[in-house]
Amino acid sequence: MYKGKSVIVLVPAFNEEVKIRQVVARASLSYVDTLLIIDDGSSDSTAAVARAGGAQVLSLGTRCGVGAALRNGLRQGKITRHDIAVIMAGNNKDDPGEIPRLLDPICDEDYDLVIGSRHLLGGNYGGDMPFYRKLATRAHPWLMSLFVRKRLTETTNGFRAIRLSLLDDKRIRLDQSWLNAYGLEVYLLYKALKLGYKHKEVPCTKIYPPKAQGYTKMKPVSGWWSILRPIFLLGLGIRN
Repeated sequence: MYKGKSVIVLVPAFNEEVKIRQVVARASLSYVDTLLIIDDGSSDSTAAVARAGGAQVLSLGTRCGVGAALRNGLRQGKITRHDIAVIMAGNNKDDPGEIPRLLDPICDEDYDLVIGSRHLLGGNYGGDMPFYRKLATRAHPWLMSLFVRKRLTETTNGFRAIRLSLLDDKRIRLDQSWLNAYGLEVYLLYKALKLGYKHKEVPCTKIYPPKAQGYTKMKPVSGWWSILRPIFLLGLGIRN
């Protein structure tokens, strides 16, 4: 429990047997009630390593996409009656020690959705962040800001916390198949903002390992389109 709220940490992972051990060890904190690794059809030992470290594992059996993995994790959090879900990367890019930064606005100030921003004062992303990602993580918030009419500095960072009661709103439809890839988190942010839920950004650290270790499994074109399209499809009224 954290300030009287039960917390589930959701970590989608695909073939992360090398890094998931560190993620589990670092995220096994006293105030985290449940650490759930959502194994998105890994062909390596991701699930076994996570279980050995003490985490719970939800195995999807086949690769469904990070959005589908998160949808299943959020659904599980609702079933188990947790109050808050924290989302973290499975490749050890997030600092679990910063989780209270996400939780405090929800617990103390009644916010519904809190996102870590590497671009705020006090945030950081280190020197190994690829140049194209520096551009993309600036351009995406600028674009979404135009559509939602609120200044945003971070929209693609997966390090975030959600009050799970937000998902009781029937106008938020996470079960749409077009959100199976990287668009689900963007969709959820967009909908929360347009529906008037309380949103806040807090500074966070994003750690990019050397390229030789692999810092993402996102494909440059299809991956970034899946992140961009919720803005256009929702903004133009094509999807809801």
